[in-house]
Amino acid sequence: MNSLLYLRGRKERRRKKKKMRVNWKSWSLNKHQHVLVKLAVAVLLVGLAFRLFVSRSKGFASDLESPVLGKEQVQGPDLKPPVSVEIPENEDQIPLDIVAEKCDLFTGDWIPSPSGPTYTNKSCPLIEGHQNCMRNGRPDPEYLYWKWKPRDCQLPRFNAGRFLELMRNKAWALIGDSISRNHVQSLLCMLTTVERPVEVYHDGEYKSKRWHFPSYNFTISNIWSPFLVKAAIFEDNNGVSTAEVQLHLDKLDKTWTDVYQSLDYMIISTGKWFLKAAIYHENDTIVGCHICPEKNLTELGFVYAYNKTLHYVMDFIATSKHKGLIFFRTSTPDHFENGEWHNGGTCRRTTPAKEGEIEIKDLNRILRNVELEEFEKTAAKAADNGVKLKLLDFTNLLLLRPDGHPGPYRQFQPFAGNKTAVVQNDCLHWCLPGPIDFWNDVIMEMVVNG
Repeated sequence: MNSLLYLRGRKERRRKKKKMRVNWKSWSLNKHQHVLVKLAVAVLLVGLAFRLFVSRSKGFASDLESPVLGKEQVQGPDLKPPVSVEIPENEDQIPLDIVAEKCDLFTGDWIPSPSGPTYTNKSCPLIEGHQNCMRNGRPDPEYLYWKWKPRDCQLPRFNAGRFLELMRNKAWALIGDSISRNHVQSLLCMLTTVERPVEVYHDGEYKSKRWHFPSYNFTISNIWSPFLVKAAIFEDNNGVSTAEVQLHLDKLDKTWTDVYQSLDYMIISTGKWFLKAAIYHENDTIVGCHICPEKNLTELGFVYAYNKTLHYVMDFIATSKHKGLIFFRTSTPDHFENGEWHNGGTCRRTTPAKEGEIEIKDLNRILRNVELEEFEKTAAKAADNGVKLKLLDFTNLLLLRPDGHPGPYRQFQPFAGNKTAVVQNDCLHWCLPGPIDFWNDVIMEMVVNG
């Protein structure tokens, strides 16, 4: 009996030992597999992290310099640049502190903008009658639903609150002709969405004005100086002249030079006024003219006067030691068809043009070429003297918007009495709101990040 119990006990101990060996092997195997799983997960995570790093590095390619590969090195894979994608509508909300890359803000396209303008003719009381197209009865509002999109980069929409904060205790001026007045109304209307300014000055003819934003102690002036040099003008508000302009090519207009040093920012421009009939003076002596067949004077042409004037203006700026920021803006194209301002020209288009569809007119091209030439001559000299001078070349931006002019709606309800009435068209200035509003997007980007 005892032997039988002994044998049974021995068998039981062997069975337990065998089971322990099996359990140990199973545990060892499980432990080994657990380590392998951990290792696999770690490798996977490292791989994902590396892929994410490479992906993000490609996104910042414009900020990094690629190392030059030596001949003995193996050529890497042919990595194509990221595919460009459409910018979503919320691009208008991009913080202005974030700049992805630098680009040409003046080369781009007009793309649909369902949100429309930031103000209306009803919300802004500062729009002059001739540019108040909707009030005057323009029937097609579609021209309001486009926005300027530079190619290959983002352009945040104008931020009125941010702009006013940046301009606290500052003074701006827009100096030039009626296009500058058109622009200052656009800028004021956009700023009025935050605070309505107070008009604190106007000249006798209400052509030069100044506004003040009390909460920011910020002033904006529109200074009427269509030639930038001294000029005697004999013309009414409809552009009808009774005599040639008397133009002094070597005397800057004190209307703007007297306040020049007191300004923190300014936009200076001129242009189409030089196409008018004029008598030219230098050193208080008549030296010639433009379009003066009945005068016994040398026909010098407007290019002569434009070159002389811009050279004088640019030299004054470059040597002024001004400590603010100065923009020089090129003249703007018009879209008169089948005539001009004075002989029945019209502009009836209702949508933006495609690139290449409209060519700049010869006279506009000549003016712009002179402007660019004189700016290029002066830019380096200004920089050497510590003067901040920047170019605003909106020619291409506006060339594509033949639909943005008042046309016949420079007058109130021009066809109310007669649907076939012949009325004067304005294909030079811009409806408000309208395409000119997008100048302010570009200008703010240049002020903040330029």
